[in-house]
Amino acid sequence: MENRIYLIGLNHRTAGVEVREKYALTNTENFEQATLANCPVRECMALSTCNRVEITVVAAEGLAEHELTDAILSHWASACGGTAEELVEHVYRHRGLDAVKHIFTVASSLDSMVMGEPQILGQLKDAYRASLESGTAGVVVNRLLHKAFSVAKRVRTETAIASSAVSISYAAVELAKRIFGELDSTRAMLVGAGEMAELAATHLLNNGVQDIVIANRTLSRAQELSERMGGKPIAMERMFDHLQDVDIIISSTGSPTSVIRAKDVKGVLKKRRNSPMFFIDIAVPRDIDPDVNTLDNVYLYDIDDLKEVVEENTSRRQSEAVKAHSMVEGETDAFGTWLSSLALNPTIVDLVDRSEDIARKELAKTLKRLGPVDVETQQALETLVLSVGRKVLHEPICFLKRRTREEGVADRFIDMARRMFHLDNEEIPVNAHMNRRKPDDSCSSDDIESFIESTRKDQ
Repeated sequence: MENRIYLIGLNHRTAGVEVREKYALTNTENFEQATLANCPVRECMALSTCNRVEITVVAAEGLAEHELTDAILSHWASACGGTAEELVEHVYRHRGLDAVKHIFTVASSLDSMVMGEPQILGQLKDAYRASLESGTAGVVVNRLLHKAFSVAKRVRTETAIASSAVSISYAAVELAKRIFGELDSTRAMLVGAGEMAELAATHLLNNGVQDIVIANRTLSRAQELSERMGGKPIAMERMFDHLQDVDIIISSTGSPTSVIRAKDVKGVLKKRRNSPMFFIDIAVPRDIDPDVNTLDNVYLYDIDDLKEVVEENTSRRQSEAVKAHSMVEGETDAFGTWLSSLALNPTIVDLVDRSEDIARKELAKTLKRLGPVDVETQQALETLVLSVGRKVLHEPICFLKRRTREEGVADRFIDMARRMFHLDNEEIPVNAHMNRRKPDDSCSSDDIESFIESTRKDQ
């Protein structure tokens, strides 16, 4: 099972923004469903952010690695109007526990441009939710992502990795301060009203900006953000009416094409009498046409330009990163143990061991109540309880053997058995393997005893 997990991706280290925006996935659910239909995989989850695109799959059995990766690369390139030959120059590939470790590292924000930033975890949760909705997340992806969320929480709780963390939005505002000095005499516009824009608004206000205009396609969202931040909401189509009145423009929409072009800015500059304007494009695909940077008194920076600002804050987190990486290593090994258990034989052994362990513990309690008994009686009682345990397990084990011979369902039934009998001694959320969140009743040993007694009385 371990070697059937594959991850193929690109990020800010392997590809420039022009490549990332070209191969970004605008609809991951459709892509995931198409991947299952066109590639030899059983499960699929796609993550697409401004800094990375990653596709995680669980492959069908008996498939050569190059066949699988070639199929996914071709499918990905085709979906984005590119070619596999171009894409392959920028991607990285991970297999088995290396893929697991990479996902844990990403979730813990150890692979982000801004180490310790919190946004990636939310983006990963959104990607997982989308794969649930598309029906492409199965046993392995479900368990993998829930474990990734747990690892990320542990890293943030047990290390100071996020104590000096900065976001891309923070870095954008720091760059604006380098251009203008103090920002208390500047006016700003946010194009887009999502999470990145909200973070940027917070940092702008904290640095003295008094007036913020928020332009968004959905005016109600701009109004909602403006109420919290004290800005002025406008509809996106009115953006150029207000552009002449602002000095700093931070753009972070989800538009697939440019929303600000050089010809638009040229007319605005005339009205401003060529007063300097500072554009920061933190969207992928980019919101602002690169030709804007050719205009006089205009300074345009995209997300890759923010790396220098980000790197200045990295050294303070390196010592904490060492501890975080150690945690990721340990959690990866633990996940590998679970993956290995998805083979039938280890599960049967674990079932029998769990049964015998329970039987011996219950026998010990009974012997205490009985008082002194001779060795022969004790051995007979032990043989009895162990025999009962094996007979109870006989039908479940036969059921597992029958069902796991069927192609594509072995993982599901083995994992179900392991969870039913609590063989991994791990608390798994009740909805970890469900496509929809459903409440579930807690079930203690006292609950079971009460249920059995009430059932017997009813009969």
